[in-house]
Amino acid sequence: MDIINSTVICTSPPLNTHKSVWQYGNPLSSPTSLLFLQVFVITIVTQFLDICLRPLGQTSLVSYILGGLVFGPSILGDKVMLTKFLFPMKGSLILNIVATFFLGFFYFICCVKMDTAAMLKTEKQAITIGLSVFVFTFIIPLGLAFALTSFVAMDKSLIEALPLIAISQSLTVFISISVLVTELKILNTTVGRLALSSAMFTDVFSFSITVFIFAVLQVKTSNKSMLTLVWILLSIGGIIILIIYVMRPVMKWYIARLNGNPVSELCVVSILLCVLFAEFLSEFIGQRFVMGTIFFGLAVPEGPPLGSTLISKIETLTCGFMYPIYLAVSGLQTDIFKISIHTTWIITAVVMVSFFVKIVAVMLPGYYYNVPMRDCFVIGLLLNGRGIAELALYNVWKEGKQLTGQQFSLLVLTLLLINAIISPLVKFVFNPSGQYRAGKRCSILHMKQDSELRVMGCFYKNESSPTMFNIIEASCASIESNVTVIALLLIEILGRSRPILVAHQPHDTLQTTRCYSAPLDKALKQYTQLNEGYAYEESFTSVSDFDTIHEDICRISLDRIANILIMPFHKKWEIDGTVMVNNKAIQKINIKVLEGAPCSVGILIDRAILSGSASLLLGKSAYYVAVIFIGGPDDAEALAYSNRMVRHECVNVSIIRFLIFGEENSKDRKRDSDLISEYRYYNNGNRRFEISEEVVKDGLEFSSIIRRIIDFFDLVIVGRSHSQSVLLHGLDQWSECPELGVIGDMLASPDFVTKASLLVVQQQIMGGRFAKHSVMPSPRDQAAVRDVSMDDSTIPSCSISVGKSDI
Repeated sequence: MDIINSTVICTSPPLNTHKSVWQYGNPLSSPTSLLFLQVFVITIVTQFLDICLRPLGQTSLVSYILGGLVFGPSILGDKVMLTKFLFPMKGSLILNIVATFFLGFFYFICCVKMDTAAMLKTEKQAITIGLSVFVFTFIIPLGLAFALTSFVAMDKSLIEALPLIAISQSLTVFISISVLVTELKILNTTVGRLALSSAMFTDVFSFSITVFIFAVLQVKTSNKSMLTLVWILLSIGGIIILIIYVMRPVMKWYIARLNGNPVSELCVVSILLCVLFAEFLSEFIGQRFVMGTIFFGLAVPEGPPLGSTLISKIETLTCGFMYPIYLAVSGLQTDIFKISIHTTWIITAVVMVSFFVKIVAVMLPGYYYNVPMRDCFVIGLLLNGRGIAELALYNVWKEGKQLTGQQFSLLVLTLLLINAIISPLVKFVFNPSGQYRAGKRCSILHMKQDSELRVMGCFYKNESSPTMFNIIEASCASIESNVTVIALLLIEILGRSRPILVAHQPHDTLQTTRCYSAPLDKALKQYTQLNEGYAYEESFTSVSDFDTIHEDICRISLDRIANILIMPFHKKWEIDGTVMVNNKAIQKINIKVLEGAPCSVGILIDRAILSGSASLLLGKSAYYVAVIFIGGPDDAEALAYSNRMVRHECVNVSIIRFLIFGEENSKDRKRDSDLISEYRYYNNGNRRFEISEEVVKDGLEFSSIIRRIIDFFDLVIVGRSHSQSVLLHGLDQWSECPELGVIGDMLASPDFVTKASLLVVQQQIMGGRFAKHSVMPSPRDQAAVRDVSMDDSTIPSCSISVGKSDI
């Protein structure tokens, strides 16, 4: 009888064993209670380790696997009390099933984020790198594995497993690389984009080989003929056809019928049921459930409305909660004491050869495409990253007896060590902000006389700010000095894992497509048409995570050699005077841009809707600009920009200089006086340019004067940073927005009632220092300026002299 060779595990019925503490029972005897406690304890420990290891440059994967190792046989698992009460056999079995169930939804969300169209349109550079990586890491480690099995003595299980281990090292899974690149916050860098594109292309081959291996192993373990393999492959093709030609068209039909309405709860539930059905079909034909999940996730239309809705509803649960559980369970099953030295050096040799081969495989095509070798090295490190996909593969092979417990433990440890090395090494070798540092001055103050002014403006939510275009128009495009406007539309990534940076005109390196914003495109064309021959426009769109989108902003400003970069404020004024937060993430973006921008930066607080000020693009009405000048590099930059604006026939500029009583003989005041005098000479006779001085004693008198005069202006320009001044004492205690500086924060506060818009300017920072302006006009130059006859129709030019030490 068959029952003689069977193993029967008997457990008591739950009703008889589940007793609360008040019934003098053990609540942990219930699988349900035990599962709750296991998940709670594992989550607490893994999150604690993640907090501790983050400062050391480690990713969450390392922390979560270590969290499982803590409770496994490698560390605390040999404690009888822990094994008996917290992780008994029946409890571990249920925990493993729940973690596997979680894994399916994690894969689904990751695949929904993937842009299938981008996979088919991968750049030639990424295709070559991906192909090189796959070919070399498939052939060389596999050849080494066969050589070792032929010439090195080892047990039968290792002989059979070593080729599989070698093949697993050739896999470059997009999901794993995407998680790694995102956690390292280099998603928007050139290196990050190239690594993702290469991984996306390589993943097509990797996944195909994995599916084929599972089919072959299924035939081998069941001792079936090769005809069975054909039927398995045909059934896989049938599932793919069902998903692509039935399920995906139904989802597209539903999206077309939405007409702007939100996705219903019924649709979300239906899609989750389809995920389970796809997993069932995969298991039904003998494949792992992951296959159906991946195919169905790729079939879901990425981005809004469907993809973004699914992600917003279940991403936190899957990525923040389910993902750590599976990693911890894998660590829980790892036993380092089962590993022998002989097996260790054999598997380690295959893994390390694969590691270095992958780096060399990136460098070879990188050299052909003139990619810097340091970037190639970083890309090679990133493509060596391992993650939950590889871990799931090892678990499947362990369950299928292709891997022994020793080999599984060793592979988990190698995965852990490689990721532990990669993360801090990438951070040490690659500095994302360093590539955006300009090698020369790109500020308005340091521009040559009548050179082209390049203004970059960032726009959010398809809005074309009227004040932004008033500033651009006031920059005065003329035959002597042209103006180029670089517009960057910022769109938060929704439902995608791969960021997009595109140009809306021919570009050397970026993909070209139509503008994502009709209002912005219309405003740009209107500006260039009104200033035809003197003004030019370039536009770009960045669809990215707002945590790293500042990389795209700095990249475009450096690539297009912008002189000033104008950012939107994170608060928005409504017509009734109320203030709402447009997007809190904008504030963090502004702070990061101020720290790393390769040019001067301005933050625009737009209150045009309150004053109803006319647009300079549509009419010739007067536009009044005030500059609050206290002193310092930022105020000097604001002064230089206003001097450019006063050339416009409709712009009136008032420089309001505040002098501190009793500091007449200070060096800073004399230097600032020289600067003011130079601008006064340059604008001699221009009645639209005036300078007034106010002598104040303290911050209270300073703020009261500003309150009295500010509503006479449409735009107020102020520097962000100032040296220690008695005028600022007390004002910084109530600062809410540090990116605006003390004065800018005061003027942007909702408590400061005014209709004037505000532009807070920071001069370009190079090497952590501001530029030093050296203003030393010679008597001959001053006399020449005095002899110039100026009226409202005459627009003077300006050049600020710069000392050699400033260049």
